[in-house]
Amino acid sequence: MSIQLHDGDLPAGLDFGDSVAVDSETMGLNPARDRLCLIQLSAGDGLSHLVQFRDRNYDAPNLKRLLTDPKVTKLFHFARFDVAVFRAYLGVDCTPIYCTKIASKLVRTFTDRHGLKDLCRDLLGIELSKQQQSSDWGADELTAEQLTYAASDVLHLHELRRRLDVMLIREGRMALAESCFRFLPARAALDLGGWDEPDIFAH
Repeated sequence: MSIQLHDGDLPAGLDFGDSVAVDSETMGLNPARDRLCLIQLSAGDGLSHLVQFRDRNYDAPNLKRLLTDPKVTKLFHFARFDVAVFRAYLGVDCTPIYCTKIASKLVRTFTDRHGLKDLCRDLLGIELSKQQQSSDWGADELTAEQLTYAASDVLHLHELRRRLDVMLIREGRMALAESCFRFLPARAALDLGGWDEPDIFAH
C-alpha cells in the first residue's frame, strides 16, 4: 500500500479511470455538525490519495470536478453518509455512485453483517483493523496509524464491487441496486434537511 497526502485538494491531472473508491473522515457522525477532515481516494491500484482539510477551506476544484464527473463512478461503503458530508461541506452532489453496503444488503440476505470489515473478511479473506476509527481526525498532523487506517478503507472497494456484482446479477437484483444508488443524493439531502429520523418512508 502506498499513500500520498495532499493539502486541501487533489493535484491537477490525476487519472482514476472510470471508477474511483472514495471515503471520508469527519469529527463525528452528524454531517450537519461534524466537519469534514479528510477524503480518501483510490483507483484500486494499491495507491491511496488522501486530501486533508486542515484550515477548513473546502475550495477544492480538482476534487469537486472528480466527484461530479458523470464518466467516473464513485465507489463507497455506506455512501449515504459520505454523499451528505460532501454536499454539506463541498457543495456538490456526488454522482454516479456505487455503494457496497447497499449491494451487500440486497444480496447477502443470509447475514446481518454488512460492515466494510465484514465484507473484506467474508468476500476477500482480508482482515481490516478499525482501531483508529474513533480517533481525532481534526488534528493538524495525522499519525501514521491514522493515515494507514484511512487509506485501507478505499483499497478494496473495487474488488468488493466485482464480487458483489456477480451476486447481484445472479440474484436478479442489479436494476434494483442501480435504482437505490441513483436515489442516494436525495437520501443525503433528506438527512441534511432533518428527515433522517423519522424516515418519511416509514408508516
